[in-house]
Amino acid sequence: MQDHTKKSQQYNNMFKFIHAADIHLDSPFGKLDLYEGVPVDDFRGATRRAFENLVQLAISEEVSFLLISGDLYDGDWQDYNTGLYLVSQIAKLRDAGIEVFIVAGNHDAASKITRTLRLPSNVKLFSNDKPATFHIEKLDVAIHGQSFPRPAVKKDLSKGYPLALNGYFNIGLLHTCVTGREGHEPYAPCSLDGLSSKGYDYWALGHVHNHEVLCNNPLILFSGNTQGRHARETGPKGCVLVTVIDNKQPKIEFKPVDVLRWEIISVDAQEADSGYEIVDRFNGQLEGLLNENPGMSLAVRVKISGETPAFDDILSDLERWTNEIRSVSLEKGDDKIWIEKVEFRLAKPISYKSLEKREGALGELLNLFDELKTDADAIKELAFELKDLEKKLPKELKYGLKEIDSKGPHFIGDLLKQVKPMLTKSLLQKRDRVK
Repeated sequence: MQDHTKKSQQYNNMFKFIHAADIHLDSPFGKLDLYEGVPVDDFRGATRRAFENLVQLAISEEVSFLLISGDLYDGDWQDYNTGLYLVSQIAKLRDAGIEVFIVAGNHDAASKITRTLRLPSNVKLFSNDKPATFHIEKLDVAIHGQSFPRPAVKKDLSKGYPLALNGYFNIGLLHTCVTGREGHEPYAPCSLDGLSSKGYDYWALGHVHNHEVLCNNPLILFSGNTQGRHARETGPKGCVLVTVIDNKQPKIEFKPVDVLRWEIISVDAQEADSGYEIVDRFNGQLEGLLNENPGMSLAVRVKISGETPAFDDILSDLERWTNEIRSVSLEKGDDKIWIEKVEFRLAKPISYKSLEKREGALGELLNLFDELKTDADAIKELAFELKDLEKKLPKELKYGLKEIDSKGPHFIGDLLKQVKPMLTKSLLQKRDRVK
């Protein structure tokens, strides 16, 4: 048996590699047909074009190898064309002398076709039985990893990874939530102390779709996904280019490869005198966004909030002002911008001076609003009641509404902030008329 343990740090070379993850090839971008004016073709091909950018980046940077930290695929896809497309792209890397190392993530483990798909000779897919190590002897590199054996892995896979091999640049390839991340399943949980204890030089993590450096020494990081797929995956998406010179600290550089970018524009409508002033404020922010993302196709969610005298004007014709926003984007964006949704969270300005004593029925109502803000159980109960009411609403009244989340107290809190001034103003007007 060959002994891969070296007596001392002997590698004296320079090499580059790319760390990528969560490519989700041919992700369906669900429910696109429910949106107005969506460029469906751009979305459908986005993950492929982002992967092509990744391949071209690897070739142009002359990297030695590419790491993919899970979720190369997007679940149990039934179309072999996805696999054939993948093989054609990886063959380009093979022809350029670039090796590819892959651990299967939770989505890959759900795929039946990938279990029989024959990959090019430059691909090393880690076993799902136990951790394994691949060596690149000419670079003195040791890559350790384990694939997911099934879609839901709840144990810490990293515990079984071997300790660093002396004399090698050691890399850990792992699909994990680490200590947990909002919006991601708690798969293969682990700790930073546990990862650091292995003595590796670099941990290439996948599963979390935001690029994030968790530790600098040793380097432990998520590359993020290569292409945003919905409004919760905003900003540039891509991979990490890593340069290693001798035995020094690796140099990392985030490289965007996405072709369609999700963004959120939050418009402060505070004290805006008219709907047109709000549209002008949106226009100014849109120009800034275009300057930050030159030539990039953008999917934008617009959130308009604040107390404004234009409250009645806006709410009397939400469709009109939504289209005013879309019109500006068409004029400025040259078909590069799609407004995914416009959310209005406006309130009518109220003078609370007359309410300082908080007496009578109106005072009791205001006190109830204040109590609700800090009563988690009451908010949860209210959410369930609203969820039941939502089901009974006609479809046309649901247009543009955010789905009620019975487990999301932040949503109910935002709702209370909007309802309080609206209800108070209405009751004040009725009280004044009675007087």
